[in-house]
Amino acid sequence: MTHSSNTSKAYTWTKALNTPFWALYTLLPFILCKDLQASTFQIACLISLKPIVSCFSLYWSAHIKQRCDRLKSNIIWANILGHLPFLFVPWIDNPWYLIFASATYMLFYRGVNPAWMEVLKLNIAEEPRKTIFAYGAAFYHAGGAILAILIGWLLDDYHKVWQILFPLTVLIAFCAIVFQLKLTLNEDSVNRFLSEPPFSLKDQFQKPWKEAWMLLKQRPDFARFQIGFMLGGGGLMLWQPALPQFFFEVLHLNYKELTFAMIVCKTVGYTLALPFWSRAMNQINLFTFTGAVTAITILFPLGLVAAQWHLGYLYAAYLIYGIMQAGSELSWNLSGPLFSKHEDSSTYTGVNVVSIGLRGCLAPPIGSVLCSITNSTVVLLTGGGFCLLATWYLWMGFAPMKLWASQKSES
Repeated sequence: MTHSSNTSKAYTWTKALNTPFWALYTLLPFILCKDLQASTFQIACLISLKPIVSCFSLYWSAHIKQRCDRLKSNIIWANILGHLPFLFVPWIDNPWYLIFASATYMLFYRGVNPAWMEVLKLNIAEEPRKTIFAYGAAFYHAGGAILAILIGWLLDDYHKVWQILFPLTVLIAFCAIVFQLKLTLNEDSVNRFLSEPPFSLKDQFQKPWKEAWMLLKQRPDFARFQIGFMLGGGGLMLWQPALPQFFFEVLHLNYKELTFAMIVCKTVGYTLALPFWSRAMNQINLFTFTGAVTAITILFPLGLVAAQWHLGYLYAAYLIYGIMQAGSELSWNLSGPLFSKHEDSSTYTGVNVVSIGLRGCLAPPIGSVLCSITNSTVVLLTGGGFCLLATWYLWMGFAPMKLWASQKSES
């Protein structure tokens, strides 16, 4: 009970105390545009680096595989190193520095996820684990949305107030270290680690990729899940370059309408849907669950296209997007512990993390090219097509994966 209680408090307070920083962080593109007059290329770099650095975050999590004694320090140092560059924002207001700080934060934000999922798996039973994760995520998004609106008012009324808010919110996030230091693991888990070979730079570079590849070869069920999630996530990221053009050139939105849709409607959908997704995850298999998520995603671009005739469809589309995101985050974050069962889950979650980077390298550039060749509407519908393909692949793949799993258990 002590392990479970300490873990629950540490995870919940880490989310809660990081919420002010996250709310401000989501407004970073607007800060770069309005206050620092960043170029279009710099804004593109800011957006593109977020998924790309996920490839490198694999190295941060590689050293915790079968080393439960390193989980707590991995979490604490990720909190410190990820936020640290933003402490110096009052003295360095260069756009490139903020892009660097953003990439650093995202590197550790993604990189620490395998450690957190392994701690939750070791200390908390499956059903309570899903509930704790779900409500922590709901608070994170709902609180972040409310604070983002409040911070937006401050940014409008006080010039460059973000230079004070960034270090202030970082210090608040650092308070979570108090709870992270109290994290404890079962003695059996702490003692379960492997002796390490002599340090080799080449081996350290290759190790995470080799482990990920071997895992996908040994676990065709997990590989199929990754392909399905890659198709759905790729469709979602494909339309990202087309959204600004569609919003401003097709729908002719102002910032007030766009902010209401992207923050308020999406958050309402996310918060309302999360308890439903949490219960559903306990009742149906992960392939059917994730296929349902990608099926709902198809409705988002259809709603945006319909918004040309009535703006209400835009708000409905982002309400649907929030519903989809709630299910997607549960599937993405908890798939590692579900697939790993009694194994170390960090490699499974690490593959989830690096797949985001691969999608970020491929899908947005392809979407940008398609947008220049055709138009934003075509790109939105093409992304929806990928989500439809992902749904078919996940649902059709469940029967052979179930057969494979039963054959393996018999052997």
